[in-house]
Amino acid sequence: MIPACQNAGALLMVDLPGPVLDDDTREHLRRHAIRAVCLFRKNIENFAQLAQLTAELRLVMGPDALIAIDQEGGGVVRTTFFPFPPSAMSLGACGDPALAFEVGAATARGLASLGINWNFAPVLDVNSNPANPVIGDRAFGSDPQQVTPLALAWLSGSLSQGVAGCVKHFPGHGDTHLDSHLALPRVDKTRGQLENCEFMPFQRAVSEADVPAVMTAHIVYPALDETRPATLSERVLSGLLREAWNYGGVIITDSMGMKAIDDHFGRGEAAVMALAAGADMVMALGRRSAQEETLQTVERALAEGRIEQSDTRRSRLRALARRFPSEKRAYDGVQREQDARIMQAAWARGLTTYRDPQFPPPGASVTLVTLAEVPGEYVSEAGLSGAQLLRHLETLYDVRAHLVSGEVPVDWDALREERRPVILATTTRQRFPGWRRARPDLHLALWNPYAVLDVDAPALLSYGSRPEAVQAVLGYLRGEVAAGGRLPVLLETRSAEHPAQKP
Repeated sequence: MIPACQNAGALLMVDLPGPVLDDDTREHLRRHAIRAVCLFRKNIENFAQLAQLTAELRLVMGPDALIAIDQEGGGVVRTTFFPFPPSAMSLGACGDPALAFEVGAATARGLASLGINWNFAPVLDVNSNPANPVIGDRAFGSDPQQVTPLALAWLSGSLSQGVAGCVKHFPGHGDTHLDSHLALPRVDKTRGQLENCEFMPFQRAVSEADVPAVMTAHIVYPALDETRPATLSERVLSGLLREAWNYGGVIITDSMGMKAIDDHFGRGEAAVMALAAGADMVMALGRRSAQEETLQTVERALAEGRIEQSDTRRSRLRALARRFPSEKRAYDGVQREQDARIMQAAWARGLTTYRDPQFPPPGASVTLVTLAEVPGEYVSEAGLSGAQLLRHLETLYDVRAHLVSGEVPVDWDALREERRPVILATTTRQRFPGWRRARPDLHLALWNPYAVLDVDAPALLSYGSRPEAVQAVLGYLRGEVAAGGRLPVLLETRSAEHPAQKP
């Protein structure tokens, strides 16, 4: 029989079905000696509930518990009761590593107050493809020389507050036109091209900085491995990251429930392939049957010797948990208010103008065109609804609103005949070709900065629509907040070659 310290459960991270640790899930964790859990919005109701859940998880999983979350900022924030961190791209527009450090630290203080000890952030991807459907504002920019210092400063801020970070998605998800949640992307670049762009932030991070963990990408890079995505490739994980770059921290896969893996390799067998390739931990997220399948397949592979029963792997995971223990920490009102000011100021500093927009003065009559609803999409939470945005703008203007779906045509000529300034607000990560027919007077780009390529109008960019971002936009429209950010991405037209894939 395989010792508990070496069984499959010790090598897997799972998720939970809801906000309460029910008896069946508790027994599942205990029976398989699972030591790692990832939390999502479905597990979170309020601070008191989440604090209770993490406390119960610590009791079940023991002193080496790893309680993880995706708390990147912008559209990828699971809690609703802490100040919202700006998106990475908003910080890229600020271009200030000291501010990135402060935001990383403030983000970590909230998580640490709950006993969450592992944050799957920051993103080190270089978003060099305007058609990228899954990274976008999650990246600090399109220039690796800019991405690296900002991301590493953010990471240092998190570590300073006792929360492990995890750089992702190695070796780079920034130049894909497919979402690995839905398909298996390829990046057909030469080794030299990869070294000059995708690799640069990761290589500098593991050689120059304190990087507790690296998350893999479910992407095929033919220059590295012609058939296997990075997550399953020994050439990438062991050959490049471990041996060539001498990385000694934890390697964890992205979710194996994503279609890039599940549809092409199968959950259980893919988990075996990832561990054999050099990963230390597999994200076995999803329904219980998928978790059980993965556990059983990995257990058999361990017994058969297909996966090395590695003391080194075990010691890496234990070291991570013991360096960053899951302990609830104080987070008083004074500190929380200070962190709220940090987040608000950071969002405001990222505001960026494009083609010198001139907005109507407060009290003017305007027409607003925007999406009625912005549902969540896999990793991202739901965005700002049209009704919510309308309520905000009504504090400034007399607004006539047209709330539409992304595919509903708008009669722009008729709108202009109303002789009211027309404001188009783009509030989603998706890009809609139909917006290229838009003829607004002004454009509020409240999520994806590349939306300015689709709308022929001057724009204000906020890189997100969290409450702090909206308040910064309203402050700008009132003339109280300057827009001092600089566009952190190159605006190209490659999106015509690879249209964004919609979920």
